[in-house]
Amino acid sequence: MDISLLSSLGQINVQNDVGVAMLSKSLDLIETMGDGMQKIMEQSVTPHIGSNIDISI
Repeated sequence: MDISLLSSLGQINVQNDVGVAMLSKSLDLIETMGDGMQKIMEQSVTPHIGSNIDISI
């Protein structure tokens, strides 16, 4: 059995695991940014909400 082959296969597995974890984090970040963008777009459709305060005493 070739130890260097096993070592390089282990490194490839670790690199793949790291790549998948980073992709997962990136997708989570993109989803969060998309949710924020959706809220901004919803507020731009109804810009009058929250812009005026009517106070009577």
